[in-house]
Order: sequence, then C-alpha cells, then structure tokens
Amino acid sequence: MKTADYDYELPEELIAQMPAPEREAARMLVLDRRTGLLQHRGVRDFPEFLNPGDALVVNDTRVIPARIFGNKEGSGGRVEVLLLEEEKPGLWLAIYKAAGHAQVGGRFNLGHGRIQGEILERDTGGRVRMRLACEGSLLAALEEEGLPPLPPYIRRPKGVPEDGAGVRALDRERYQTVYARWSGSIAAPTAGLHLSEALLEAIRARGVTVVPVTLHVGMGTFKPIASEELDGHVMHDERYEVSPESAETLNRVRRAGGRLVAVGTTSARVLETAADDGGVIQSGSGRTRLFIRPPYRFKAVDALFTNFHLPCSTLLVMIATLAGREQVLQAYAEAIRERYRFFSYGDCMLIL
Repeated sequence: MKTADYDYELPEELIAQMPAPEREAARMLVLDRRTGLLQHRGVRDFPEFLNPGDALVVNDTRVIPARIFGNKEGSGGRVEVLLLEEEKPGLWLAIYKAAGHAQVGGRFNLGHGRIQGEILERDTGGRVRMRLACEGSLLAALEEEGLPPLPPYIRRPKGVPEDGAGVRALDRERYQTVYARWSGSIAAPTAGLHLSEALLEAIRARGVTVVPVTLHVGMGTFKPIASEELDGHVMHDERYEVSPESAETLNRVRRAGGRLVAVGTTSARVLETAADDGGVIQSGSGRTRLFIRPPYRFKAVDALFTNFHLPCSTLLVMIATLAGREQVLQAYAEAIRERYRFFSYGDCMLIL
C-alpha cells in the first residue's frame, strides 16, 4: 500500500501543547469498527465500555528524564544530551548536541557536574555512544537534573522557560503513567496518560483485570515512514517483556471469553508480538520489530484505547489495520471537525 494513503491535514492549533487539567478530563471518540458508528464521549466514560471478565492491558514502562544539559570540559561550551538506551552498564546510545561535531574522546559534564561523560564513537543517524559516570545512582541523578524528553511537536509558549520549576513539575507528573514501573522509555505510552488511579479503581470494580506488560518506547516511534510504499519501511526495534504471571492471566481471560483491551499501540504491539498463531500469549522478553500493516490479522487484541497519531506514521497504519483505513480516516476527519486535541497530550479514541 502507498504511504500517502495514510495522510491527512491537521490544523496546527489542534496539536495539544499541554495536558488536560485532569488525566480523565480528555475527550474520547468511540469507533465501533463493525458498524462504523461514532460516539463522542469522555475518558470518564471508559469503564462503561468494558465488560466483567475483560483484561485491560497496560504498558508499565517508565519514562527516563533523558534530556539533560551541561558543558564541555575545557571550553565550557553548552552541551545537550538525549539519552536513547543503555546498552551496557554505563554505556549509552545518545544524541549529542553542541557547537561543532561530536569528537571521539570529547569529555563533558552534565547536570551541574553530577554526571561525567566521554564520547566513545559516532554512530549512524547523528547518534553517539558515550560512557557516563556518576557518584551514586545515575537514574536518581537524571530524576533530579533531567527533563522529560517531550516530542518535538510540543513547543512551550515564548517566555515560558522549558526548565522552569512549574512546567518541569507538570511534565514530570503528566508525561508519566500512574502505573509506570520499569525505567527504559524515552517517550511515554501516551494513551495511558489518561488513566488516573480513581479511573483504574472504577475499571477494576466492574470486574476487569488490569494486566501489565512492558515495552520500552524508543525514538523510532516518531520516525516517519519515508518510503513511498509501506513495504519499504524499515521498522525500529524496541525491548519488551511479558511476565509468566501476565501471560497466564491474559490466556485465562481469553479462554473464559473475555476481551483483551490494549491501552495504547505499545501494549498492542507487545500482545501481537507475544501471541502465537492461535492467539495464545507466550511469556518472555526480547526485541520486537513488528510492523502491523495490511493484510495483518490481529491475533490477540480485541479492542484498543489509543491517542490520535501523526499522519503517515506506523502507529496510524496499525490502528487503520485494526479498524479499516477508510473508517479511521473518517473518524479522524470527524475529530478535526469537532476540534479534538491531537497527539501526546491530546484526546483519545476507543476502537471496539
């Protein structure tokens, strides 16, 4: 299929720059993929669409405050680092920004001198490998000194410092799910940002089991499809894990006739990676390069709670594969007419 088949026009003012006042205050567009019927609801209504015996599958990855500033040793020049993944203890793949090219052997300090770094080699795509050292826990230092790595389409208003205490505190809280557990992502599984503790309790009260899986979201989630044909796209890989306990619970729910309702495309990707041809979820960990596109047939996901996605993105292709391209694009057109807020801090869809 052509990549251009998944394009749409979005007014820039509909790209959400700040989260809703409360997690569950966002709007929710409900699409019945069998009939094409659309409903305009709110996230607070989400429990109404879940049945006793269903499983709500959430991604319990934790976003690292992976964007951090510092200075070069010697010259004192400003340095900005975006940490992508820890390949080995103390060895990180990162994006390094400073005046001039990244020099192998170059040393720098981050976070008011708490973290010391050295560039070991230059990688492809502007990335570098670096060694980082810190007294005590590096993650603890990042929690205190780093910033959440917000996507590039979130731009703070002029006059609002990106590292200002108020904005920093807001993003630290709201660009993280309430059930985040395992550090490893550099982007949030954004559908889960809508779920508060109170809403999860209301969901459990309906007899729905909340089941965690893990997928650490990487920079590739923002990588556009550059090829004209979907088959020409090289999919990024991401680390995932399904515990034996989660796999057992999910399989028990399916055997009893319950649905697996994925919160976000990351949870959906884990489920479809871990499911065998019969839809049985296998426990384990690894890296997935699964690109869900037509004519893929879903093996495990029965419903999907998801945000609105960028044009010509692998995530939009995934949900269009689940619900039908024309139906999804019609739903997006309706959301634009009704002035829904798009992308990470925006409103959401429920596909049944």
